[in-house]
Amino acid sequence: MSALVTAWRRLRWYCREVLGDASYERYVAHLRRTHPDAAIPDERTFWREKYAAEDRNPGSRCC
Repeated sequence: MSALVTAWRRLRWYCREVLGDASYERYVAHLRRTHPDAAIPDERTFWREKYAAEDRNPGSRCC
């Protein structure tokens, strides 16, 4: 049973990383570690700013 649980956790981690679901959590951890006095935006604001930044600087993407 533990092998199945381990496989599920790894699959879940992989999907979250590929789809970007963990980006907000990683950003909050970064802010708390390097800028403890900074205000932490809510998740909705984070995604809005992230997508706005990507639109301003598209880089190499298909669309």
